[in-house]
Amino acid sequence: MPFVHIKMIEERCSPEKKEIMIKEVTDLIAGILEQDVETVRVQLEEMRPEDWGIAGESVKKRTEKSLT
Repeated sequence: MPFVHIKMIEERCSPEKKEIMIKEVTDLIAGILEQDVETVRVQLEEMRPEDWGIAGESVKKRTEKSLT
């Protein structure tokens, strides 16, 4: 059974867009692996901006800097 784990910054997309993401990722993986969609699992994990780092800075700090 394929399991897809997607990590993303919280509040980046609406609940409706999350549903679309889950559906499209499921369809893509099922198609590539030639398996039934019922075998595919997708987990979305949202992370706070202060818990995600890029190039030595948190996303929160980088976002704050880009707004100034």
